[in-house]
Amino acid sequence: MLLVEEQGDPAALTEIARKLLAAVSELRKIDGHELNVTLSIGICTYPADGRDSRALLAGADIAMYRAKDRGRNRFCFYSAELQSHTPETLALEAGLRHGLERGEFRVYYQPKIDMRTGSITGVEALLRWQHPEKGLLLPEKFIQLAEETGLIIPIGLWTLREVCERSKAWKDAGLPRMPIAVNLSASQFREEQLVPQLAEILKSTGTDSDILELEITESMVMRDPDEAVKLMRNLRAMGVRLTIDDFGTGYSSLGYLKLFPINNLKVDRSFVRDLPHSRDDVAITRAVIAMAHSLEMNVIAEGVELREQLDVLRKEGCDEFQGYLCRPPLAEEDLIRFIRDGGTRGTLN
Repeated sequence: MLLVEEQGDPAALTEIARKLLAAVSELRKIDGHELNVTLSIGICTYPADGRDSRALLAGADIAMYRAKDRGRNRFCFYSAELQSHTPETLALEAGLRHGLERGEFRVYYQPKIDMRTGSITGVEALLRWQHPEKGLLLPEKFIQLAEETGLIIPIGLWTLREVCERSKAWKDAGLPRMPIAVNLSASQFREEQLVPQLAEILKSTGTDSDILELEITESMVMRDPDEAVKLMRNLRAMGVRLTIDDFGTGYSSLGYLKLFPINNLKVDRSFVRDLPHSRDDVAITRAVIAMAHSLEMNVIAEGVELREQLDVLRKEGCDEFQGYLCRPPLAEEDLIRFIRDGGTRGTLN
């Protein structure tokens, strides 16, 4: 613990923290022994962050763990927002890093089904975390933490590589060739090295680029539409397929939408849920399908759980669907069994 008196100014404390980090980084050898020393600093100020030693130490401890979770050799100021990071949440954040190292992540696959034939057209890869204590965790339990800590980048790269490796294994096993869709996070989409990293993964795994389909949301592309168009064109030039996910929940300009080099458009589950009872949702779904087809995009409906939803979507000309009416996300062995059994042609009868 370091107590600094009469230095409550954030700029002065920042300078002290940086000097400490620099000093520790220079520790290379003691008594002839090589060292690899890292330092994580949590900063808490009196009286803004606490009025007694217990509160100040607790705040500094929370900030220190936050700095550590961000990658070590960092410092972090305490703030009230960090209080939401309970000991349980902090442990979960720490577990994310170990989870990647220990191979605790799993990919499940949800089939996409052709509306006309009932045959499987591809799958969407969905990440799961096999937590050693909490069991199988869905993305909503850890993806936000991964975004906040920066771990979403290595986790995302692991997912892309895993999907490509499995695709190659399925091909070698004689399974039908089919696209695999992977959801990109906002951080991945903004990552400058995305294109070269993806090119390396495709090359090293021997995966055909058109097998891979990247799903991005409206909000991601509309944050900076011009840059998004450049990136998407680079990805399309590689042969990778692109899908706009959750369409209708964001704020896409139709003027931009026609410029996006998109293969598929997904109708968000929020519009599917109340079909056929909501006249508004029927009208919106009809309009989205017609617009996408006019732009030569394939249309996929997600979250289809009921036969009556499927009937409306098929009537309106939707091309593909996915959802629990067909199958939930499946472990790899269950997906292979599903494919070998002929898919779900009976669903459309």
